[in-house]
Formats: sequence, C-alpha cells, structure tokens
Amino acid sequence: MPIRQDGSEGNWQAQPSTLRKRLEQGRVRITGSPTRGYTVSVLKEGEFTKILRGEFRVTGRRQDESLIVADTDTSHVMVMPSTQWRVSGHDSTQYGSRMLNGLLPGRKFPFPKSLYAVEDALRFFVSDKPTATIVDFFGGSGTTAHAVARLNRQDGGHRQSIVVTNNAVSPDEDKGLREQGHRPGDAAYEALGTFEHITRPRITGAITGMTPEGEPLKGEYRFTDEFPMADGFEENVEFMELTYLDPDDIELDLAFAGIGPLLWMRAGAAGPVLDECLDSAGRRKAYAWTEQYGILFNADRWRGFVEKLPATATTAFVVTDSQATFAGIASDLPGHLDVVRLYANYLTTFRINEGLLRATPDAL
Repeated sequence: MPIRQDGSEGNWQAQPSTLRKRLEQGRVRITGSPTRGYTVSVLKEGEFTKILRGEFRVTGRRQDESLIVADTDTSHVMVMPSTQWRVSGHDSTQYGSRMLNGLLPGRKFPFPKSLYAVEDALRFFVSDKPTATIVDFFGGSGTTAHAVARLNRQDGGHRQSIVVTNNAVSPDEDKGLREQGHRPGDAAYEALGTFEHITRPRITGAITGMTPEGEPLKGEYRFTDEFPMADGFEENVEFMELTYLDPDDIELDLAFAGIGPLLWMRAGAAGPVLDECLDSAGRRKAYAWTEQYGILFNADRWRGFVEKLPATATTAFVVTDSQATFAGIASDLPGHLDVVRLYANYLTTFRINEGLLRATPDAL
C-alpha cells in the first residue's frame, strides 16, 4: 500500500496494466528528485478526453514522455467552466489537507477542498463583482471564506462571504466523549465540534496569520500571488451562533440583542452591529443609527429619526404594530431607503416552528 505523508496507508489508483497504458498515452507526469522524493500525477479521463476532442493542443512531450499541452484560444467565445480543471494548485491533498494542517497543527478534518480550487471557482463568477456576497450553506472547514479573503486582497474588492456550518462531532468522537461522561452542550463536547474545533480557528488563523497557539503561520501562498501566510488579510469577521430565546425575556423586552445581528445582516452586514441600544442610564434609546442602517424603537420620535438619517444609510427598521404609523414614517424617509417594519414584540418576525432564533455575535 502507498504511504501518505502522515504515515497512514493510502490506496493505489490504478493497476499496473492501466498505468502502463496511461504512460504510453503521455498522461503520467513524474516530478521531484531522489533527495526530496517523487510525485506521480495522472491526467484524469475527462481532461484527456478534452485533448482528444481538440480543446487542448498537444505541443510536445517532456523528458518523462508526459504530454505538453497548450490551451486552445477561446477568447472570442463565451466559455462555461468545466467540471475538471488541469491545475496543479487544485490538488486537495497539498492545498487542502496539508494546508489545513499548517493552519491548525494536529487537527483533522475529512477531505478539505483545495483553497486554490475554490478560489478559481469563485473567480470565474465574481472577478468582475468586487462587492459580491458569496453564501456557503455547508461551510465545513471554512475554505470559502478563506478564498474570498484572497480574492479581495488581489483586486481590492469588498466581497462578503456568509459561511454556515454546524458544530457536530464525528461518530467516533461522539462515542468517546459519551464514554467519558460528556454530552452535547458540555464545554468539552462542544470544543471538538466542527465549528469550534475547525471552522472558527481556521478562519481566524487565515485572517490574523496566527495558529490557535499564537504562533505565526509558516509557509507562503503559492498561486496567483505569493506572500507569507503570516501576513493574514485585512478582513473583518463576525461569528454568530443560532440558538433559541426564552419567551419570557421576549415579552419583557429583554432579548433585542438576540436579533441585533440578524438586522445587521438584513441591512448588508457592514459596519457595527446595533445590539442593546441603551443610553447611559441603561434605558432603551428612542432610535439609533450606524452609517449603514438604523432602528426606530419609539414611533413618537420619528422626526428625530428622520433628521439623523446618515447619507450612507441603506436600511431603516421601524418598530410598530400600526400599519398606518409605519406607512406614515416610511413616506417621510427617502425613496432609496429600504424601510422594514418590525412588530413591537419584534422577535415575532423571526418565529420559526414555534421557536425563536437568536444570533449572538462574537467579533474578530
């Protein structure tokens, strides 16, 4: 059996007769040296088919008899991305598993994608959209957020990524933790979940350039641009946890901070989050604004709310049970503003299956 870099056993991908045939076809490339070791790369079936169809032109062979291929000029036609790309940076072992191990030494995650493969996939669609929002509902190790940060650095973009993941542990970890007396919700149990153990520290490490132990990241990014991983990125990150709120707190108006981040996201996820909105005496303010959005809590104070409207704001939330009051206030706000009504028992807006979602922010 072949031995992986971490010492575990791998699997052969082809039997000898198949490998000999691929060698004759020029689909096998050997790189490396006796001192550093050798790497054998095999051109996949789909990519070889493209060569046979003439999508890529063969210009010669290397010393190891592998094909040298040039791209066909397609600059004059609209091209859809293929499902298989022949780019060495897309190797999920080198730029997925091994890169993640560098970011999170000693931590394991099954089959992380190559950072550069995700970067290229996103680039194909958002290279000309510097303010795009990319949503990944199966965030895993956080590769998407990492790739978006790289794209922004390359062209000065302000793209946003929203990554969603759970905090589940693997079946083996679940069994071991339960045998030790730990259950879901326990600190020791949750610490090994996907989000806490992998996603959060991976994104944090990529942005700050530091490992979870506080050491500068080793190595460099080697793709479209090269720079030390320890440089990190000029990005802002907000971590949020979806939980359920106590109905009694909602009735007593003690839970607004739970939906503050949701309103922030609804308004474009830019700038600071309006959470408790309390004055120096600990009382709820009549209204509050950031440069991006505002919230009117006391409809009787609408004039001040309208007068304080920042020129950069895009969204206004008005808390009222009266449709007539809401319509009147909305008519006095600029037409370009997205005006959203919230009920006085405002969390009713977010009721799902008799439960109420809360987003608790933890800024980086």
